[in-house]
Amino acid sequence: MLTVRAPATSANLGSGFDVFGVALGAPADVIRVERAPETSITITGAGSDYIPTDPEQNTVGAVADALEAPATIRIDKGVRPSSGLGSSAASAAGGAVALNALYDRGLSRGGLVPLAAPGGGPVSGGGPPDNVAPSLLGGFTIATDDGVTQVDASVPLVACLPETSVSTRDARGVVPKTAPLEDVVDTVGHAATLAVGMTRNDPELVGRGLADKIVTPERSALIDGYDAVREAALEAGATGVTVSGAGPGVLAVCRESDRRAIAGAMMDAFDAAGIESRAYQTAVGEGARLYRDG
Repeated sequence: MLTVRAPATSANLGSGFDVFGVALGAPADVIRVERAPETSITITGAGSDYIPTDPEQNTVGAVADALEAPATIRIDKGVRPSSGLGSSAASAAGGAVALNALYDRGLSRGGLVPLAAPGGGPVSGGGPPDNVAPSLLGGFTIATDDGVTQVDASVPLVACLPETSVSTRDARGVVPKTAPLEDVVDTVGHAATLAVGMTRNDPELVGRGLADKIVTPERSALIDGYDAVREAALEAGATGVTVSGAGPGVLAVCRESDRRAIAGAMMDAFDAAGIESRAYQTAVGEGARLYRDG
C-alpha cells in the first residue's frame, strides 16, 4: 500500500485568475492505494457523503484511468468540497502521485499536472490546472498554456472557511466576459507585484498584489459576510485579503506574528453574520508527499 498526503490549495490569489496557485500547509487529503484488477473508491472525512465513488465520476478515478493504473483507492478527505480550497485537485494530485509510484510509471510531478488537471471535470466542470499544480509541486505556481512555473515560497496565510458553499459553476458564471483596459492594466500590475513578493517571501508585496478589480468583486458578492470578514482581517494586521479559488473560503496574507489574531477576527466576523466558520493558520507549503507503508 502507498499513502500520499495531498495539500489543499488556493487558486487565483485575486489578481492571478486561472493562473496563480499556492499549496497550503493545512488542510490536506490522505489517499491510500493498492493494486487491484479494477478501480474501486471509498471516501471518508469532510463532505464524503457528497462525493461520487463511481470511478467514472470521481477525480481520482479519472487519474487512474489516464495512468492505466487500476487500484483500490481510499480517500480520507481533509479538504471539504465546495470550499474554494481545491478539494477535487487535492484528491486528483494525491491519486496521481500514488498511482504513478504504485505502477512505476516514472512520470515527473510536472508530467502529472496535465493528467491530474482534467480529473476535476466530472465534479467541477473542468478548468485550468491552477489548483492541481501547487498540490503536486508545492509552493507558488504559475500555470499557463506554456506549462507551469514553480517557486518555493513560505508566506504566512490564514484560510477561513465558512459553513456555506459556492458552486464552482456559479462562481465561473459571474466572471465578466470583458473588462475596461484600465482595470486589466491595474490587475496585471498587481499580479506582477504578487509574483515578485512570492520570490522574496515578502507578505507585504504579496498582500498588495492580491488586489483585483475584475473577478474578485463579482465572486465576493456570492459570499455572505465577505466584506466584514475582509475588513476584520485587515484591521487585525492582514496585508491583503481575497476570495480563495471559487469561494466561499477567504484567504488572508499576513506576518506570522499576526496569524492568530487574524484567524480570530475573521471567524468573529463570520459569526456576527450568523455563519459558523473555521480558520486554518497556515502558510505556503509543500506539495503532495508520498509514504511507502510497511
